[in-house]
Amino acid sequence: MTDDNDVAGLQRRLAEFAAARDWQPYHTPKNLAAALSVEAAELLEIFQWLTPEQAERVMDDPDAAHRVADEVADVLAYLLQFCQVLGVDPLAALAAKIDRNEVRFPARRRVGEGESGAADVDPEKDRHSSE
Repeated sequence: MTDDNDVAGLQRRLAEFAAARDWQPYHTPKNLAAALSVEAAELLEIFQWLTPEQAERVMDDPDAAHRVADEVADVLAYLLQFCQVLGVDPLAALAAKIDRNEVRFPARRRVGEGESGAADVDPEKDRHSSE
């Protein structure tokens, strides 16, 4: 018996769910990318007007925690469907991205390390990993 909670099992369940409702014609890369963006925005909406401190405590409120979990599930569902339609292995893609980022963005020296104790950082290269 296979585990339906692994990536392949979840993708299979999502595909079966869509097929049972004749939704496959609508599950194009463009539509799935748009739906993924909308769901990510709905996740962001939960945090929109919270202070950083409130955001850190959002999971302490059962109703907010439920909303966060639901939106995370929606984002992941559309991402897994998007990957399946395009033949992208999401775990391999993430592992490769982390490998590239480890080379692009080496760990900074900690204060007190090295001769000067200062971080050796090039501001042009010190950008977010999604760039």
